[in-house]
Amino acid sequence: MNRIIYYLFVLPLSYLPLYLLYGLSPIIYFMCYYVISYRKKVVKSNIQKSFPEKTAKEHEFIMQAFYLHLSQVIIEGIKNLTISKKELSKRFKITNPEVVNDLLKKQKSVILIGGHYGNWEWLITSQAFQFDGKAFGLGMPMSNKFWGQAINKKRERFGLKVIHSKNYKEALAEEKNPYTLLMLGDQSPGDTNKSYWMNFLNQETAVQFGTESLANTYDLAVVYFNIDKVRYGGYEMTLTLITDSPKDLKWGAITQQHTELLEQQIKKKPYLWMWSHKRWKRDLPADLNALRIEQEQRFNKQFR
Repeated sequence: MNRIIYYLFVLPLSYLPLYLLYGLSPIIYFMCYYVISYRKKVVKSNIQKSFPEKTAKEHEFIMQAFYLHLSQVIIEGIKNLTISKKELSKRFKITNPEVVNDLLKKQKSVILIGGHYGNWEWLITSQAFQFDGKAFGLGMPMSNKFWGQAINKKRERFGLKVIHSKNYKEALAEEKNPYTLLMLGDQSPGDTNKSYWMNFLNQETAVQFGTESLANTYDLAVVYFNIDKVRYGGYEMTLTLITDSPKDLKWGAITQQHTELLEQQIKKKPYLWMWSHKRWKRDLPADLNALRIEQEQRFNKQFR
């Protein structure tokens, strides 16, 4: 059934011009918001807890704006399967690519870290031609094997290589030339005891520590990316260097900074973030201070 849906419906649909596909956006919005109420309880709870100072009316406005954006991201995700390099270059621009390219010229590989904000799929697909050097994308495989393989094949068509988050060591160890490694750091981590806990959007939050760990393991520069929606079907990405010397920073500094940058971004335009993620499903450890001390000691023993 998945093959039939993909080859007879989704893939042929992706060949249509975006202006025609966007005509489906109101239908998708209506279905997600009013008919199936896609994760509506999760979205509502996340927004209310993140912005306790806002009124119920303001919460509702953010919700509706989010579902409108979600409907457009779904359309753009479908188009992403076959969008040309030329069109993608016009619709997804980087304002300051030299932040990364200058590091690559100095033989310094780079972690690109950000969140599920704006349109991350167009970044994934265009990463290989947006920057110099080899491009990797790190992530967990989709629960449905067919869809995961089909989507990753399309993501890789311009040169990106998608690597499993549990198999990154072999891929990175063999790479001798400078590269970019794309990571999305705003999903709920699997292990709270290995997570970095901090206040994020007015809530104690477990943050994935993978970016900081990889940066220190392979001595990688860390660059935060901010994807902003500047027009209908048009995005601009701005880069911020967090560090090119990760081993000079204290435990937690990298994770703290890239998460705070994402928080600032969300507060400016909250509807562009993926509120439907179950971001706060991890329970706060019983003794957080003791855990932090243990984590810092373990980190310093390994990297300092």
